[in-house]
Amino acid sequence: MHKDNFRRLLRTVEALSDLGPEMTGEHDFTRTAQAMISALMQASGAREAVLFSYTDRPSLLTSIVSDGFVLMPEPAIIPLLPKHVHALSSARLPVVLAPGTHDMFLSGNGNIAPDLFKCLVSLRMGGKLVGVAALGRRDAEGRYDAAELESVELLCHFIGLAIHNHSLGQTLAQRVAENLRLMASLRGFYDSTLEVFATAIDVKHVNVHGHSLRVARYAAAIGEAMNLEPAEIAGLRSAGYLHDIGKVAVDKRLFGKPTALDPQEFREMADHTVVGHQIVSGIQFPWPLVPEVVRWHHERADGSGYPDGLRSDELSLPVQIIGLADTFDAMTSDRPYRESMSLGHALNEIVRLAPQKFDANIVQALLLQVRRDTVGSNRVAFLREGIGDNIGAADIDQLAASLQHRMSHGRIYLP
Repeated sequence: MHKDNFRRLLRTVEALSDLGPEMTGEHDFTRTAQAMISALMQASGAREAVLFSYTDRPSLLTSIVSDGFVLMPEPAIIPLLPKHVHALSSARLPVVLAPGTHDMFLSGNGNIAPDLFKCLVSLRMGGKLVGVAALGRRDAEGRYDAAELESVELLCHFIGLAIHNHSLGQTLAQRVAENLRLMASLRGFYDSTLEVFATAIDVKHVNVHGHSLRVARYAAAIGEAMNLEPAEIAGLRSAGYLHDIGKVAVDKRLFGKPTALDPQEFREMADHTVVGHQIVSGIQFPWPLVPEVVRWHHERADGSGYPDGLRSDELSLPVQIIGLADTFDAMTSDRPYRESMSLGHALNEIVRLAPQKFDANIVQALLLQVRRDTVGSNRVAFLREGIGDNIGAADIDQLAASLQHRMSHGRIYLP
């Protein structure tokens, strides 16, 4: 993925990180609207933007907030004819306006000239038009490109929800229900956007596409088996998506090297933890554990990991869960310098390394999810297709008993 596209994705997540608390908190809508337009401008690279709400009796666009336009009246009003309403309601994607096309979407009978706008995005809720986001000139004075429009489209879906929620003006119960829907939608948007990030991070890994997606899934499932709260599980999934973000700065040739890395190459690869931490530390994620997971997911309980040589009592539970999920996927995936381990071999090795390297309770949770897969009790498959064919429930039970024996060996239990 081109560096500019990656920066644009990061900028979009950062914009949403700032926007989410404003949209779902108890704030004056003026403040929320300003946060929305700032996020939109940050994601699109626009230096001029305005958000309109739409009313159908009469058909009218009324500005909520604007930024960058020198001569924008307060409020700006644009009456709409039926053809304009139809065109805006039918526009499923952002529309880049060419000279002479403005009158397809906007009338010139208001107090603002439509030709100030370079791009329009319809804001809809349940198929109904609730507003319009209008962008003016870009920072680079050029046309909006496909990558920027994709970011704008993602953000505008949730801006439309917020504007619709503000416009309801009905009972408190209805407003609470809309806020809950908005919060659920934002969580889904985070997942969808971070999945895109995970794919971008893994693009250098010629042989391990999907690694970050699998680590996120494994970590969330381990958290579920440990009876963590839903918010903690969501945080694990997000941290899993981003745990390797620092690898975007690692030379691609290292990922395809068919032999072991030399000491200099290993240091370069290991630095992805520190680089990744620098990337994510400036972003206010809803889950504060993300930066520490990115930095410390290669630390181990006995202090043998990197970059800081921390021990188990210095590592949070999420860091240790992601560390195990990352190791498990690495063991069961092909690498240029070796073939993947069988599932049985990988699990035996992980049990052997507990508790020196991995927390035994986290390993037990991993075994539990694998066992659920073998007996078909998982609602959603834990393992990817094809890697669990050589192991059964009895094998998992034997591994779990072995782990328990390792943990209790040498202890004396008194009646």
